[in-house]
Amino acid sequence: MTETVRAGYRVRASELEGRNWLNTGGRQLNLEDLRGKIVLLDFWTFCCINCLHVLDELRPLEEKYSDVLVTVGVHSPKFEHEADPVALAAAVERYDIHHPVLDDPELLTWQAYTARAWPTLVVLDPEGYIVAHLSGEGHAAGLESLVAELVAEHEAKGTLHRGDGPYVPAEPSAGDLRFPGKVTALPGGTFLVADTGHHRLVELEADLATVRRVIGEGTKGWRDGDAGAARFNEPQGVALLPADVAAQAGYDVVVADTVNHRLRGVNMAAGTVTTLAGNGVQRLLDAGNQSKAGAAEAATAEDAAGAGSVPADASDLLGADPLNVSLSSPWDLVWSAKLGRLVVAMAGTHQIFSFDPATGGVAVLAGTGLEGLLDGAAKEAWFAQSSGLAEDADGNIWVADSETSALRRLTVDANGSVQVDTAVGAGLFDFGFRDGEASEARLQHPLGVAVLPDGSVALADTYNGAVRRYDPATGTVSTLARGLAEPSDVLVDSSSAEPLLIVVEANRHQLVRLPIPKDAQSVDEGARQTQRPKTAVAAGPLALTIRFAAPKGQKLDDRWGDPTQLKISASPEELLVSGGGTATGLTREIVLSDQVSGGVLHITARAAACDGEPGGEIPDHAACHMYQQDWGIPVEVQADGESALVLDLRGLD
Repeated sequence: MTETVRAGYRVRASELEGRNWLNTGGRQLNLEDLRGKIVLLDFWTFCCINCLHVLDELRPLEEKYSDVLVTVGVHSPKFEHEADPVALAAAVERYDIHHPVLDDPELLTWQAYTARAWPTLVVLDPEGYIVAHLSGEGHAAGLESLVAELVAEHEAKGTLHRGDGPYVPAEPSAGDLRFPGKVTALPGGTFLVADTGHHRLVELEADLATVRRVIGEGTKGWRDGDAGAARFNEPQGVALLPADVAAQAGYDVVVADTVNHRLRGVNMAAGTVTTLAGNGVQRLLDAGNQSKAGAAEAATAEDAAGAGSVPADASDLLGADPLNVSLSSPWDLVWSAKLGRLVVAMAGTHQIFSFDPATGGVAVLAGTGLEGLLDGAAKEAWFAQSSGLAEDADGNIWVADSETSALRRLTVDANGSVQVDTAVGAGLFDFGFRDGEASEARLQHPLGVAVLPDGSVALADTYNGAVRRYDPATGTVSTLARGLAEPSDVLVDSSSAEPLLIVVEANRHQLVRLPIPKDAQSVDEGARQTQRPKTAVAAGPLALTIRFAAPKGQKLDDRWGDPTQLKISASPEELLVSGGGTATGLTREIVLSDQVSGGVLHITARAAACDGEPGGEIPDHAACHMYQQDWGIPVEVQADGESALVLDLRGLD
């Protein structure tokens, strides 16, 4: 750990304040209870894919240092639903969180530790002082070095206390299914469900309750093989291939194996599982599979890949070998008859990918990788953790874009160009529960989407506990059902005389059927915005600095130029007079308009580092790493506002 990562001064940690504690057996903790332990505060919210990545990054560290390190998850909600204590308890169980969690719905501890983004990590030493403050993913190696350093230092001082921490597991609530994700219909009238919490697939009879068979051992991991031996890691999307495509490919179903960052194929007759695409390395956060690890080049190559033409040519493809391509949390899939390929919601990079079973080709179909809501040509569009896909009769792909609480659409024209538009939704921080005109309607973190028989679109409006309907003919939104427990997917069941809607109720661990009514009830509970504190900034020049230092044992990869990069934009666009766009370096002067009262600054910072000592040469076969963080910072323009903004990708408190 370099000196610029660890604070050179001693700052006393603030008390941990919130509504309640989870995973402590009912005990209410404070900092004094944690004295003598190294404490890692993980500021997270359960909607955030980057936060889920960090949970998995930290597991090996927590296991290795279980007698000296206490991780405390500080849950600081973005959406209204995430402030529900029942929903939070379900999320803690769903994601196998084995450390204490502080419920901080009022963002008291968030503000005390000056967190600005999800996820943020803060390290406290055994004497209760802050020693590091980090944002984003990819810090596991650096944290391990820091923890080892703190163990040696405080063991020598006698201030380190070894022994069990305060974690107490909660009682499990699941049955045959555990937090199921997505579902697809099989030709024989049965249904294949991603049993996400059990890390397997389950085939259910038509009654949606009787288990016909299980595919997967049920243990978290990655292994190909027969039904009893194969392993998945929190699978989500399941898509049935057309019969002719399946016959050629040798498998019938493709699975989005989300936490393994892979696509898997299942031969239903043989019950065998194979890996189709993905090397298991999360895309963007590790540049080891790039031909060059410079951040600017990596970003340019990725953006160029999102050309959005159909079919993909060689410039669109991400590599000749699909098993050597890095993916990032694929969440859903749908076969596109118009494209002749699978479309994949790549939630971890805020993009839409495609996969061709005939060639194994993996390509970026839409999205730059920036998080937000921006329509237009596929290569210019922004998405935000897209999590549900469906194709309509015209070949349009409907997208449940969860973090913008939006319904998006990909349209392919006669020339093969892909365009993106938004049917419902306003932006990253806008959500609610409102029916009516689509421009005014609001959703809350939808995860699933299906096309109804009349061409309208049903949405699993997850955090509203509802199923919503968007009618393109009238441009209106209505509500089909309420009172559901985090519905994660919807599927039209045409097996009966009257079509029904199958809903996956993730938090009740079940699938249910609902009628598709001719008249839907109307709901207006208002539109809302995420209540994050706004940063007061002055109009005119604003000096932006991103602090970053490579971990001990790594150095910036400057073999091909500056390995750092900033992308800056604003909502509304008029807020930013100059200084926007993409360029190398982690400092930038931007100019804010005096004609706009406020908005959101969208900032993406990247830095590439490889194993090697500062001042030395990078070995030919060194492992290289990409560090990235996206910030959406609400700002308010005031005369006495700040003229400088400092953010930590990896730096001082």
